[in-house]
Parts: sequence; C-alpha cells; structure tokens
Amino acid sequence: MNRHAMIKTFRGLTALFLPLALPLALGACSGGGSPQQTAQRPPLEGAAIGGPFTLVDKTGRAVSWSDFDGKYRIIYFGYSFCPDACPVDVQKMMQGFALFEKAQPQLAAQVQPIFVTIDPARDTPEIVGEFAAAFSPRLLGLTGTQAQIDAAAKSFAIYHAKGKETPGGYLMDHSRTAYLMGRKGEAIAMLPVDKTKEDVAAELAKWVK
Repeated sequence: MNRHAMIKTFRGLTALFLPLALPLALGACSGGGSPQQTAQRPPLEGAAIGGPFTLVDKTGRAVSWSDFDGKYRIIYFGYSFCPDACPVDVQKMMQGFALFEKAQPQLAAQVQPIFVTIDPARDTPEIVGEFAAAFSPRLLGLTGTQAQIDAAAKSFAIYHAKGKETPGGYLMDHSRTAYLMGRKGEAIAMLPVDKTKEDVAAELAKWVK
C-alpha cells in the first residue's frame, strides 16, 4: 500500500471510530464521578418502617411520634430487665451518639434518641426512665399499655414475645435493631450497634445533615 493510500485509509478509520471512542475516553477520564459527586441513597429508603404512636415518658406524659417531626430520631426497642443484649446495644448506640455529638454538636442537637420497652408489664414509666438515664440524659425512655407497645413495635417491624422463665423472672425475645429515622419519620438506616461506637458515629455522620 502506498503512502497516499495509507493516509486515506487512516483518515477513514478515524472518522468511523472517533465518535465512538470519544465518549469512552471521557468516561474513563471522569471515572464515573467521585464519591462526593455521586449521592448515596439511604439503605432503608422507601421501606415501610415506622409509623405514628402515642406512649408515655418517665413522668407519665403522653409522647407521640409526631412530636419529633423536624428532627432525626434513633429508636431502639428492648426492655430494662434484659440481662445482656439490650444493655450492650443501647450502650453502643449512645456511646456512638456521644462521639457524633462531640464532633457535630449542632447536628446532634437535631437528633432524638428513643428507647421503647417491649415489656410494659414490668417497665413502668419510672423504671424505663431510670434505664434510659443510665445510658445518657439525651435518651428518652417510653412505655405504655401492651396494646400501644404491640402497635408501635409492629409498625417498626420489631419482633417481640415473652420468652422462657428463669430464676430471676421471664425473659423477652425481640429484634435487636436500632433505626435512624429522618425528619419526616422516614426510615434511613440501621445503626451498627453490633460493631463499634466509632462505626455508629460514622453512620450518623453519613446521614444526619
């Protein structure tokens, strides 16, 4: 092939492939967008978790889910007589919250941590209040009638049932989930209370804006 024929062939191939190659090249250069440029969607976005309830705090005052509209909410269902799981989970939850509060006090002020008992027969307003206060003055303890608790737990997809009897009294079986809920009461994410307090703080920092 002579020189002129080679040049003509090269120009023809360039004209054919350049429109296809250019977007690929630009895509390779952009890398699909940085993590900061690509908004991450909340893991529980759109999940049918959460709903209205009315319970009572340590003073017997009625507290409704709608009272926290405009604030983020952390909510955990457990019981004060729990010998192991609940204290560990709630401690991790509130230690993580404390780290987040230290780093971002203004944002933390817009978050309400809530503990709801699943054992209202034993967890009176006074007892649930003492339990919550043992972990943080920011943690709000709530109780109510069995029907109110059952309804609230169901709306948050929390399993709970009376378990076996022990010398110290009966135990309760229940889900171990700490939810982060948004300003409108929408589900955002589950906090990793099965990991470290630093992991909990990092998850709060990711979603509370």
